Amino acid sequence: MSISSSIQHIMEEFSAGIARVRSSADIDSLRVRFLGRKGPIQRLMQELKALPSEERPLAGKEINELKKSVQNALDLLNEKLQTEETTHRLEKEFLDVTLPGRRRFCGGKHVVMQTLDRVIDIFVGMGFSVQYGPDIESDYYNFGGLNFTEDHPARDMQDTFYIDQEHLLRTHTSNTQVRVMESNQPPIRAIAPGKCFRNEDITARSHVFFHQVEGFYIDHDVSFADLLTTLDLFLKKLFSDDVKVRFRPSYFPFVEPGMEVDVHCYNCNGQGCRVCKHTGWLEILGAGMIHPEVLKNGGIDSEEFTGYAWGMGIERLVMLKHGINDIRYFTENNMQFLTQFT
Repeated sequence: MSISSSIQHIMEEFSAGIARVRSSADIDSLRVRFLGRKGPIQRLMQELKALPSEERPLAGKEINELKKSVQNALDLLNEKLQTEETTHRLEKEFLDVTLPGRRRFCGGKHVVMQTLDRVIDIFVGMGFSVQYGPDIESDYYNFGGLNFTEDHPARDMQDTFYIDQEHLLRTHTSNTQVRVMESNQPPIRAIAPGKCFRNEDITARSHVFFHQVEGFYIDHDVSFADLLTTLDLFLKKLFSDDVKVRFRPSYFPFVEPGMEVDVHCYNCNGQGCRVCKHTGWLEILGAGMIHPEVLKNGGIDSEEFTGYAWGMGIERLVMLKHGINDIRYFTENNMQFLTQFT
C-alpha cells in the first residue's frame, strides 16, 4: 500500500473513531491510539526509510500534515468536551453560602517520619550520635570508599541515578560512614538517617526514594556479639520483648562477615503469605563487621580498631509495626490511610 493510500485509510479510521467520542477520557484513548509510539502515524514515519530519496520529502510532508490534522481535531474536540463537562458539573452542583465553614484540621507527621523519629530516639538513648550526609554524593563515598571496586558485581545490586560520571543520588546512607571516619577518631558510635534514591521503575506507581538509617560503632575490641546485642535490644524496644528475630549470613562488600536480620511476618504470623513470599519471615536490615579496607579508607588503623555497621529501611519497619501490606501506600497521599496514624 502506498503512503498516500495509508494516509487515506488512517484518516477514515480516525474519523470513525472521533465520531464515537463521548468524553475527555475517550479523547485520551484516541490520542494514544493514533499519535502514540505504536500508532499508525509513527509506523508511517518508519516506512519513510524504505522510500526512494526523491519521494521522501513529499511523503514526509503528507505524514506531518496528517499528524497536525489529527492533533488539531483532538485538541478542538477536547476543549469542547471539557467545557461541556464543566458546565454540566456546575449545573448539578449547589452551594449553600449559609452553611458554616469547614473545620480546619491540624496536620501531623507522616507515619514514616514518626517511625524514623522513634528509631533515632532509641539509638540516641543507646549512646549513638546523629550524623547527616549529602543526598548528592560522589562515586567514591557512595561506592569506592565502601570497598566497591569499579567492576565490582555488587554495584549491579544498586539501580543508581547518576548525575554525571563522578556524582550520583546516594543509594544508601552508608555514604556517611567514611566521611565520619575521616573527621573523627574512635570511639565512634553514630547513626545516619536520611533519604536514599534508586531507580525501581517496577510499575507506574512505584517510587524512587526510601528512608534508611545507617549505624556503626568503631572502638577497641568491638565484636560480632556486640552487634547482635545492639540489634536485639533495638528491635525489642521498637516492637516488643517477645519479637521473633533470626540472623542469616549474607554478603555486602563493606562488611566481613555479613548478615541479614529477619523478623517474623506480621501478616501471617509466620505461616507464609504473599507479603513474606511464603517464608514466614521479612528481611529488615543488613549488617556485619566493618571491612578492614573501609576502615583504612576512613583513616582508621584496622589492626588496632574493629567496628560493626548496619543499614535498615524505615518503610519496612513501618509495615511490620502497623501491619501494612503495600509499601506504595506511603507515597499516595491518601488521607484516609494517613490519618490513621496521627
